[in-house]
Amino acid sequence: MTDKIITEQTGDIARIIFNQPEKRNAVSLEMWEAVEAAMTKFAADDSVRILILSGAGGKAFVSGADISKFETERASKEAVAHYNATTKRVYDMVEAFPKPTIAQIDGFCVGGGVALALCCDLRICGENSAFAIPAAKLGLGYGFPGINRLVAVVGPSFAKEIFFTARRFDAEEARIMGLVNRVVPADKVAETADETAKMIAANAPMTVNSVKFIVGQTVLPESERDLAACDAKVKECFDSQDYIEGRKAFMEKRKPNFVGA
Repeated sequence: MTDKIITEQTGDIARIIFNQPEKRNAVSLEMWEAVEAAMTKFAADDSVRILILSGAGGKAFVSGADISKFETERASKEAVAHYNATTKRVYDMVEAFPKPTIAQIDGFCVGGGVALALCCDLRICGENSAFAIPAAKLGLGYGFPGINRLVAVVGPSFAKEIFFTARRFDAEEARIMGLVNRVVPADKVAETADETAKMIAANAPMTVNSVKFIVGQTVLPESERDLAACDAKVKECFDSQDYIEGRKAFMEKRKPNFVGA
């Protein structure tokens, strides 16, 4: 496991931290593989109710690929295919993670960093944050999955502006586009992400996770939606001990103690 990826868990909140601040947390293949392993572990851990992704150093979330590694990691067609397959698996894993995810964005969020943040459920950034997808400045192709996620969040027109201009957008522009949920003072990003995570973790996990699943179904083509699975998740909530606990806590005017069952 590389020290460029840090994993932590405090109570029911897990964290994955991209730890290469000297390169604005640019990501190598080894780092992507470490994130994949961490995601697999946290997804299977019932004690984890929410996951925060962040970058170390306070100046960047993730600034895309580590270009210094291209000669060793992306020098052949086979190596490029392996790298792309790995990053696709990680993006898909973050998007499909069965529990809520928060992108805690401090500073720069560029290229692959934007792609990663878009896979998260919520995005919280500081006033000093800046966003860009510079593919058009580099002559890069950008596949359907990444563009589809961007369009789902900001809509077609803003997605085109982000790609066509390849310029840097500040935090307020990102908020207006809907790219981020909240913009807070730069020194409050970690605190706000943590407070939001605690608020979510205190709620009934079966309800929260079922809503995540159902919202994911709403953005699929109608022919691909699994409405039976949606109905089953709703039924699981009503059949749960947490539903009983929630009703009791409401009547007794106390905080509920949800256990996820």
